[in-house]
Amino acid sequence: MPEIKGVFSQARRLDQVEGMAREAIALMLDVAPHSFDVDVQPDLPQEVTRARRARSELRKAEESAEEATVTAARALLAKGYTVRDAGALLGISPQRVSQLRRVS
Repeated sequence: MPEIKGVFSQARRLDQVEGMAREAIALMLDVAPHSFDVDVQPDLPQEVTRARRARSELRKAEESAEEATVTAARALLAKGYTVRDAGALLGISPQRVSQLRRVS
């Protein structure tokens, strides 16, 4: 905790860091442990940042693909394609086409 001179602490796991920091700060400043905020900002390797960004982009792509699939399924059904044919064209099951027909 470089912001407060003389306050040092250690934790074995990331989920323990906030509690350990809070305890050390409270002892050093003689205040209640929950009278201040603690913001844990680990120094992440570049690979972690890249993986998190890729996972975020994947979620966005999945949402976009789902929206496009709903739109396409409805369009195919509106043009008279059967649920089975729409599924075959979209690469999904007929049951999924039926579900998408009802999605709002």
